[in-house]
Amino acid sequence: MAEQARVYLVDDDDDVRDAVSFLLRSEGLAVDAFATPDALLAAVAPDSAGCLVLDVRLPGMDGLELQGALRARGVHMPIIFITGHGDIPMAVRAVNAGAMDFLEKPFRDQHLLNQIHKALAADAAARNEDARRLDVERRLQSLTPREREVMERMLEGKLNKVIAWELDVSIRTVEVHRARVLEKLNARNSSEMVRAVLSTEAYRSWLL
Repeated sequence: MAEQARVYLVDDDDDVRDAVSFLLRSEGLAVDAFATPDALLAAVAPDSAGCLVLDVRLPGMDGLELQGALRARGVHMPIIFITGHGDIPMAVRAVNAGAMDFLEKPFRDQHLLNQIHKALAADAAARNEDARRLDVERRLQSLTPREREVMERMLEGKLNKVIAWELDVSIRTVEVHRARVLEKLNARNSSEMVRAVLSTEAYRSWLL
């Protein structure tokens, strides 16, 4: 079962942490709040779903260091930084490094909620896309060696008669293999198959 999406909040200011947690829970959002980066790192994993709301100035490591530590552990949830006025240059660097946004304190509650909903939607979309790619990669493993040879030539845009000549088989045989490739990859046509296969890690590994 997929893990419920959560908002992971890190702020060492007890008042801010409590106020933001209350705001998010009042909107029906699941929240885990932490006072330190280490507590967050102990609680999240690569399959954790949701988003992160992080103060830039934190005990032990700053926001950029925490961002790097999360990425190194394979945690790629969207990050929203909350900052004081003097932290804006650091927050800009964090956004340039991949964070979704930063909000300067004091921020409007509704603006924070809007950005969190965007972050949760982005995380869900990314996870759906990852699941789709994994499904395509599993389907690719079901192809026979001959079907893969035909598929590779389909990816190059070659006509059936050219594929038949290169593989020394009949055009009818190529047509049968093409149909099986589309069926196994759950693609309605060649264009859909090409888009699906080009997005996979398996295809990129063939190019190496």
